Parts: sequence; C-alpha cells; structure tokens
Amino acid sequence: MHNRPDDSIRVLAPTGMLGAGFPEATIDRGLELGADVISVDGGSTDSGPYYLGASQPKTTRAAVARDLRILLRAAARADIPLIVGSCGTSGTDSGVDWVAGITAEILAEEGLDLRVARIYSEQQAGALKERLESGHIHPLPPLGDLQPGTLESCTHIVGMMGHEPIVAALEAGARVVLAGRATDTAVAAAYPLMKGMPAGPTWHASKIVECGGQCTSNPRSGGVLATIDAGGFTIEPLDPDAACTPILVAAHMLYETANPFRMREPDGTLDVQDATYTALDDRTVRVEGSRFHVADQHTVKLEGARITGYETMSFSAVRDPHILARIEEWADLLRLMTGRRVEQTLGLGPDEYAFDVRLYGYDAVLQSREPAQGPPREVGVMLLVNAPDQETATAVAKVANPLMLHLPTADMNHLPSLAFATSPAEVERGPAYEFVLNHVVDSITPTDMFRIEIEESVHHG
Repeated sequence: MHNRPDDSIRVLAPTGMLGAGFPEATIDRGLELGADVISVDGGSTDSGPYYLGASQPKTTRAAVARDLRILLRAAARADIPLIVGSCGTSGTDSGVDWVAGITAEILAEEGLDLRVARIYSEQQAGALKERLESGHIHPLPPLGDLQPGTLESCTHIVGMMGHEPIVAALEAGARVVLAGRATDTAVAAAYPLMKGMPAGPTWHASKIVECGGQCTSNPRSGGVLATIDAGGFTIEPLDPDAACTPILVAAHMLYETANPFRMREPDGTLDVQDATYTALDDRTVRVEGSRFHVADQHTVKLEGARITGYETMSFSAVRDPHILARIEEWADLLRLMTGRRVEQTLGLGPDEYAFDVRLYGYDAVLQSREPAQGPPREVGVMLLVNAPDQETATAVAKVANPLMLHLPTADMNHLPSLAFATSPAEVERGPAYEFVLNHVVDSITPTDMFRIEIEESVHHG
C-alpha cells in the first residue's frame, strides 16, 4: 500500500454489525464501484453490560463466519484491506481472539493469503490506577471522580481506540485488521485518514456509514459506499433499489449523539454545524462543509462492567378483567406480599436482595413517563430478582411464585388463576452486570494503550 494522498477514497460499509447479515450481491456491487477498503463494526454497548462483563459475543459464530467469509473473499479479490472493530461485541481480548480464530479457519478453507493484525484494547486495573493517581483520568457527566476500588471491581475494562492503532497496523502491512474496542467511526475513518483525506469529511462520512444501510430508504437491503475527497464526501446505497436522501443522511447525526452537530473522537471533535447536504440524483447525496477540531489532549474513553449480583426471572400473564382494572393496586400488593413472605420464609431483609415488578403491556417501558389510559386486555408481569448468589435469587422467586399465580386484589373473595410463561417458572439468568466507567484517560500517545500483533503471512495451497 502506498502512502501518497489519493484524489478520493471509497469506503464500503456492508452492515451495521458483523454477523447482522447482508446480501452478497451488494458486496459485489461495492467492488464494482471501486471500493478501496471494507470496514465493519463488530460490536457495541447497545445491548447492555453483560457482553463486556462476561466477555461473550452477542452474535452467533455461524453468523459472524458467514459475513466474514464473504468479506474476506471480497477483500482478497479486490486486493483491499478489511477492517473489523469492536470484535466479539465488546472488544475484549478474548473477543478479538474469537474473531481471529474464525478468520484463520476461513483463510485456510478458502486458500487465501492475507496478513492479519490483532489490536488488543483490554486494560488492566493496576495500570489504570497509576494513571488515576497521577491525575490523568477524568470523569464524563454524570459520573464523578473515579475511585480505585471501582477499577478493581470490574471483570473487564476496555479502552476505546481511535483510528491511530488501526493505521499503525495497516502501515505495518496488515491486510485484515481485527481491532478490540474502537469508536464506530474510527473503523471507517482509519484508511481514508492514512491516505491523506481531510479529517472533517472523513469523520463525518464515517459517522454516516457506521450503521451500514441505516441512512438509506431501505436499511434491510445492505450497506453503503462513501467516497471521500478533498472537498467533502458522496454516499450511495449498495442496493440499486435503495436511496440516500439529504434528510436520511443528515438525520444520522441524531443517532447516538448528545449533540447533532458535534461529536467527540479521541483526537478531536467533528463539527457539522455548517455542513450542506445535496441530492446529486434520486439516490446519491453529496455532503460538504464538515470540519474537525483537533483536541489539545488526545483521550481514550474507558468502558468497564462489574457483577452486581445474580438474577432469576419469572414471567406470568394477567387476563382477569377485574385485576386489570386495578393493575397498579395489584402490582403494589404483589410487591408488598413478596417482601413480607421473603422475610417470613427466608429471613431476608430488603437490604439483602432486590426485586423489580414490571408490567409489560401496561407501563413496563416508560412507566410514569407515559400514564396508561384505561385498562389493557392483558398484562405480562415480570419479576426480576437480584441477590448476592444464584440460590438466593431463585429462592426469592420461588417464594413469589404462588403470588404471581393466584394473588387476588384486596376486594376479591376468590383466588384468580394467572398463567406462567414457562415451566419451571423461575429462569436463572446467572450473573448480572452494570457499566461503572464513563471516564477518559489522557493518552501518552494515541497508540500507547493498545497492543498490536501482526501474524506472518501463511500461504494456503
């Protein structure tokens, strides 16, 4: 790969997440349009802290292997790099190794010779405590100052890399880059920035393509191709029947951002306040006017998760119209009676466990933010118990079992019969996790917190 600036760079973004799937024909079309690099995100924090805390992938191996096989073949055929970020969902070291193992199998089966780089982003609490003590870790709102014990309590901590470690791997000769936790945008921005494209259009284009076809008229139809040049970028769907419009492209800056005009990256801030969006035809959009402000201090955001206890869940359904007309009163009684019976039966006080009752079909999602209007036809009642160990959590759920099956309202003179969704009613969910880090570390260099390992090329015959 040469390092002189190109007139333009074309980034093929096949899907919003590796393993989510895409039509193979859209990848062929992207190559026909002259893609210079394939970039795809491999994970997210969207699905909660479990995947980081347990270091487990959200996607099934078969789905990841299917997508990877298509992309590896395409990268080899076109002789362009393939970049995957946040491998294994959360970007832990084992997540990178998991995707690397799948990649190695595919390369051997397909007889492909592609040099693979692994970039590890997992952080050790001890090293972070030293940076904390030296005043180089800072909280992001709404959290306060970080305590050393919080670092020690995490089962896994990752640093969110920018484009620089990916560029380092590419410059070292990697054709496939499997990165740990990275910003969604860094995965797409790395190659264009390495090739001399301006930061404003590059980061803006990378933000728009991060979710593949979500910025198109048919998000299910595949990904997009962004062409970045000195003056801006152009974006089009890979499916000929889908379209990008100025509204659809501009709207993606609203996605997962606190400010729709500004977005912070490790080395600075994207500013699209003065960006213009112009339809070149009925399916292609041109964007100009994006800027990037380089920060005085490069920072790496930390993500960490720890175990909060062990969970057991029960789920029953209420169809009785008398109870449904008084569902809030009934739920309050369920909470009261459960607490009393747990104390009577198990000898546990309210500070020794926790439980939540959620009324699905009534107010489980928004609760008091959206007051219910009239009684529903049916309600699903979810009991979620959290305790220091699994046995206790399940014991509490078992104590609540008769109540979730037969609890009458205060004015009923008979026992109603409700319905559990499963048998047994108690579903043990194992350890539960919570995110506890929302902090940034002052970087010594943009790559010093990340470890790059590049495999020697292996010829498969």
